[in-house]
Amino acid sequence: MTLDKAKKGQILKILSIPDAKIKAQAIRFGISEGEMVICSEVIPLGPVIIRKNNQEIALGRNLAKQITVISN
Repeated sequence: MTLDKAKKGQILKILSIPDAKIKAQAIRFGISEGEMVICSEVIPLGPVIIRKNNQEIALGRNLAKQITVISN
């Protein structure tokens, strides 16, 4: 599934970030393929907020649609 379909509270493993530009941006935030994150909030028609190591990151819907994850 893609990150935009995640539910609040889900623990997710990032499987793939296909676009090189998006991957570079994600790495700056400490997010890369294979990382475990928690979906903190899904704002209707807004961003998906994920948490990793006490840091929350808001990802826009279009960006979240391009990140493949699996629920643990």
